[in-house]
This record gives sequence, C-alpha cells and structure tokens, in this order.
Amino acid sequence: MQTDQLIADLAGETTRRRNEFAMPFWLAAALAPFVALAVFMPMLGPRANFVASLSTVRFDMKFVMAGLLVAAALAVLAALARPARPVSSRLKWLALPALVLVAAVAVELIILPQDVWPARAMGQNALNCLIAIPTIGAPVLALFLYALSHQAPTRPAMAGAVAGLAAAGVSAIFYAAHCTDDSPLFVALWYPLATLILVAAGALVGSRLLRW
Repeated sequence: MQTDQLIADLAGETTRRRNEFAMPFWLAAALAPFVALAVFMPMLGPRANFVASLSTVRFDMKFVMAGLLVAAALAVLAALARPARPVSSRLKWLALPALVLVAAVAVELIILPQDVWPARAMGQNALNCLIAIPTIGAPVLALFLYALSHQAPTRPAMAGAVAGLAAAGVSAIFYAAHCTDDSPLFVALWYPLATLILVAAGALVGSRLLRW
C-alpha cells in the first residue's frame, strides 16, 4: 500500500470514529441494569414469592455473589479498556465472588444430608438457567463491547471475555430474582456454565471487534 493511501485510510477511519457516538464506559455500566431489566421483565419477571424470599439467606446470597462478580469484572474491564493501566492486580478481585460461592457451597454441604446433594445441585431450572442468563446478558454484552470499541484495549479477546463475565453477572442478578433454585449447589453448577456462554461469545466477538 502506498504511503499516501495509508494516510488517507487512517484519516477516513478517524473521521468515521468522530462521527460515531462514543459511549463512555461508565455510561455503559450505568445503563447495563436497565438493558437487562428490559429483557428480564417481559421474558421472566420476579418469582411469585420474591418479597418473602428476601428474608432467606440462600436467596440473598445469590444476589451477593452476582453483585460481587459484576463489581470485580467491571473493575478489570475498566483497566483493560485503556493501555498502560494495571490489570494483574485487579484480576485478583475476580477470586472474591468465587471464594464466597465456595464458602456457601461448603456450608450447604455441612447443613444438608448427603442424600439430597444431587437433587439440590440439579434443581428444577437448569435448562432455564442455561437459556435465560445468556439471553438476558446478550444485549448487556453488546453494550459493553460497543463502549470498548471506542476505547483502546490492547488485549481484545481478554477484554471481550471479561465483558462477557460482567454481562453474565448483571444477568444473574435479575435471573436470581426469578429462579426458585436457591441452593448454592445449584448456583455453583449451573450459573458458571451459563456464564461461560457469554464469556466465550465475548472473547470471540471481542477478538475481532476490538482489534486495532
């Protein structure tokens, strides 16, 4: 390619970017719950005993773990959005929701008799979980990827994967309000599997969309 042509192409790309709406990352994070809510309400809605369930530890723990995942993933994503920002130290934060989940599972195994473990782990909503979390989280992931496309991530696949992780966390907060399987055994098995769908999709799309 001739130098003049390269300069012209870069100038055209710059002009196109300026004409697009560049969504700040903080705005995408603020809009994410509303985007998820817009999908969640017509699709599922909260379960019938939602208010009464708020007084139960297992039900509340689902929101705690999902909220911690969102906070940690967004912190990592904010660092990945720009070059020269510390990422390795923030990656450690992703261990926090995992540790909370492991602790909840340990308590559940101590409290419940062994013969009911398989039933609690399988639950009654496994397929719904695998479908609902990716479905609710898909537009949230698109929102995060759009915001990242106007940033400068140097690790596009990783940024996309973490965007999928954050989107799954946002989605899980809403799905938890509907799902009647509150056991940490169910959450530890099916929520991560549903999350992996969004993580894989984010990594795949991010590796192409976010590439410089």
